[in-house]
Amino acid sequence: MPYDSFLDRTPAGPVVAGTPVTWRLVAPDARVVTLLLSAPDSGMQAVVMDATATGWTATFTPPQIGAWYYAFRLETATGQMTWAAVTGGYGGRAQQYHDPNTAPWYQLSVVAKLETVPAWYRDAKIYHIFVDRFANGNPDGHVNAPKPSSFLYGQLSDHPYYVKDAAGEVVRWDFYGGNLQGIRAKLDWLQQQGVTALYLSPIFEARSNHRYDTGDYKRIDPMLGTLDDFKALVADLHERGMHLILDGVFNHVGRDSRYFNALGTYDDVGAAQSRDSPYADWFNFKHYPDDYDSWWGVKDLPAICKDAQSFHDFIAGGPDSVIGYWTGLGVDGWRLDVVDELASDFVTQIRTLLATYPDRVLIGEVWEDASHKVAYGKRRPYFDGGQLQAVMNYPQRQLMLDFVQGQLAPAQLGRRLLTLQENYPPAVFAYNFTSLSTHDTPRVLTVLDHDLARLQQVLMLWAVLPGNLVQFYGDEAGLEGGPDPQNRRYYPWGHEDKAVQALYAQVTQWRQLPALAGAAGFAPFWDGEVFGVVRYAQAQVVVAVFNAGAQPVTLDPASADLRYVPEWLRSVVRPVTVAAHGCDLQTH
Repeated sequence: MPYDSFLDRTPAGPVVAGTPVTWRLVAPDARVVTLLLSAPDSGMQAVVMDATATGWTATFTPPQIGAWYYAFRLETATGQMTWAAVTGGYGGRAQQYHDPNTAPWYQLSVVAKLETVPAWYRDAKIYHIFVDRFANGNPDGHVNAPKPSSFLYGQLSDHPYYVKDAAGEVVRWDFYGGNLQGIRAKLDWLQQQGVTALYLSPIFEARSNHRYDTGDYKRIDPMLGTLDDFKALVADLHERGMHLILDGVFNHVGRDSRYFNALGTYDDVGAAQSRDSPYADWFNFKHYPDDYDSWWGVKDLPAICKDAQSFHDFIAGGPDSVIGYWTGLGVDGWRLDVVDELASDFVTQIRTLLATYPDRVLIGEVWEDASHKVAYGKRRPYFDGGQLQAVMNYPQRQLMLDFVQGQLAPAQLGRRLLTLQENYPPAVFAYNFTSLSTHDTPRVLTVLDHDLARLQQVLMLWAVLPGNLVQFYGDEAGLEGGPDPQNRRYYPWGHEDKAVQALYAQVTQWRQLPALAGAAGFAPFWDGEVFGVVRYAQAQVVVAVFNAGAQPVTLDPASADLRYVPEWLRSVVRPVTVAAHGCDLQTH
């Protein structure tokens, strides 16, 4: 094969601007080979490659940050052709195109600096809690400060249910009564599960149960507890060496909020009450006061104007801002909701403020490959240096689920994982925020039709692939549920599925292996229907093998594609028979 982006470009992965990059290509029939590069500003570079005894080579130093793209033009005795990435733009072996206009080019990520993450965040096991649905810490089980025009469930085992009007808007929010004291009461249990950090759904005052409709950014929702409860939770976590990540919802607020105040709930004059409101420039009214920009047309969620600098300063303008205030109280990290909806300079402002506090982390909600995410016509510079340190690893989640359900061939899985590694800075790939379920997706057990063999397989994949494990509350107890609201059931305390619990406990044990640390080497391989992973650290090598098919298969190292496994490690890949929908893990 003339070119493989995973093997024939040095250095591999993202590079810092100003770093020389060398390409090697084998094309014995070519008379001239030209490296074509597309710069982030749409400028083009053409570098004629030098012929050597072993092929063709070229070195180019990208001068500016951003997503560069490249391909190769070959001139032979029979004409001209283009060598480029396969359909979808995935890295790896090149494909030949006679029509250059149909060729997807390879990506080269050029950054100002390679992102880093705090020591506590490396290899963290993070537990994602939807606070209303986890635990009630009141000794008598009473619900704190019930909200008007809402309802409480008769039994905690009742399934969530929305009461909506004819327009599809929720008119009665439902609550179970989980609170911050409930989380504090479960900290011993969480530590026993190997959890090192908590990620909480929004905890600020709001009308709904999910609290993505913020009412007051500087007040804990009374249903969840008090400011003292929050401070006590932070103190308990830090005393145990654990950490706290909060959900930052800064693209929209609630219609019933201090800032919009359409229902007159707050004493402040909101933007929906007067054009002279101090918050008036935060919103865009198409017809005052009843028609305004909102998140995806949901009128309960008025959208913040993207260029509202006064809002940006309110959120991230200094120690007295929203992020400054809560981070000063001990919050260790923030996950930015719908980060692609936020102005790029706003994200930079948030990161700049967080950088004034030691050992903080900033994570973004991105559903695609974040290295080339385009929103509102512009590529987002999340990893160019100075914005995000990690993203929600939805692409890897989808790859894992597609594979175990037989919808993705082993070679495709390997190529796509290596493409993520090629596009993301090393620390991002190693420590990305990697979930199997979230509050926005069906539960993993539901996706897999309660097939425990497939669940065990995807859990082992989750354990052996790079990325921090982020576990949605209740997955380990066997909670099921389709899309919202069924994925937000109350934790089944005392009624956990023991078989599922045992599978999750095994994941925690596997993740203690040195070779499964984020910084350990990663090399996928495949043999027909078998997918394999070699992870390696100084003191240990782990080989994991997976069969997503309905029949047992035997791995034959002689026929396996081991090109991405370092030569000195290939001998650890040994014959093994893997059961249908099965997996095997060996340590060396």
